[in-house]
Amino acid sequence: MKRPTLEAVAARAGVSKSTVSRVVNGDTTVTPNFRELVLRAVNELGYVPNSVARSLVTQRTNSIALVVSDPPAGLFSDDPMFSAVVRSASRALEAASKQVVLMLAGSDESRVRVQEYVAAGHVDGVMLVSFYGADPLPAALMRMGLPMASFGKPVSAPSVPYVDNDNLGGARQAVEHLLSRGRRRIATISGPLDMIASQDRLTGYRETLRDTGRRSIIAVGDFTRVSGDQAMCQLLEDDPGLDAVFAANDLMAIGALHALRRAGRRVPDDVAVVGFDDIEAALYTDPPLTTVRSPMADQALAVVSLLLGLFEDGRTDPVILPTELVVRESG
Repeated sequence: MKRPTLEAVAARAGVSKSTVSRVVNGDTTVTPNFRELVLRAVNELGYVPNSVARSLVTQRTNSIALVVSDPPAGLFSDDPMFSAVVRSASRALEAASKQVVLMLAGSDESRVRVQEYVAAGHVDGVMLVSFYGADPLPAALMRMGLPMASFGKPVSAPSVPYVDNDNLGGARQAVEHLLSRGRRRIATISGPLDMIASQDRLTGYRETLRDTGRRSIIAVGDFTRVSGDQAMCQLLEDDPGLDAVFAANDLMAIGALHALRRAGRRVPDDVAVVGFDDIEAALYTDPPLTTVRSPMADQALAVVSLLLGLFEDGRTDPVILPTELVVRESG
């Protein structure tokens, strides 16, 4: 059976092709009577608009590029935060009738492909996830003029509308909690220092200790379990008397727990440990991990809402979501 055409709908409704086109493309200037005639004919014939032709009329593809800059190796298996973000954002975009195009940009070649794809007009907007300071892609995409929103603030393109957690405030909560439990030599395992989230969490740690006259004890990781393990070993070597550690994410905190166990340090008796993010694994560590909750699903939904809002009103104000300290047995 032939696919119903625009001409067939126009003939059934008794109106012109241009009127049918205006109705199916959402033109609000068509009178209610004509709109009802067209929609009845569309339903009777089972007419489905041609997506290519429709995009030529509306200048919209109804596609959004979800661009993730982290290296693809171990992306979803090692860090559950990525899978939560991608899953939540994809569902929200699809609920808004948007096609999601997932693009990994972890190398120079892949970044070029992303730029070329976006520049060719295949998408209406871009959602950015996980961008490091030296990454030139956010600024390059920003210059193309498409609506764009970021999961976290990109260092290289600070004017991009973004959604983030209260990283500084969350770090303050963590350190203040450790101080309230009588801990006096509190170290931190920072994330990569070319990421805004890492910088803010480190600032929150430093400022809270400075307010009490205590010195900072810092090691730097890269948000992985292995780096948390290595950083914890370094901290124990640098200051064997430390009695607490705040890790800038839960994966590094889990690595720190392993290092402390190997070193014969009891948690929390000898060393208290607090993480950040509240991933599911935090419930099942030994002991269960005290951490700062920053719901990634909520953040992803907020980025989608911000991006879709750019199509309507051009609002670009950043959105900062609150964090919550979740106290368990590790600290």
